[in-house]
Amino acid sequence: MLALDITIICLVSILFVLVGGVIGWLYKQHSYETTYANVHPEMFDADGNIIPDEILAVRFENDYDHTDYDEDEGNT
Repeated sequence: MLALDITIICLVSILFVLVGGVIGWLYKQHSYETTYANVHPEMFDADGNIIPDEILAVRFENDYDHTDYDEDEGNT
């Protein structure tokens, strides 16, 4: 009887994981198809259409050179 209980519990657990995976996959597909991508206002033309040109994205980073730092004086 114990082996039957363990078998049923394992099968039900696997069934729950499979059903949860299918529901999650379907929800992901639905959310990808129904949500709009985050677009910034500068990507639109005067009529409200997305600009078909390529848009350049630039990221500036603070690249400090710490090799010139003098620890005795506390300044560069």
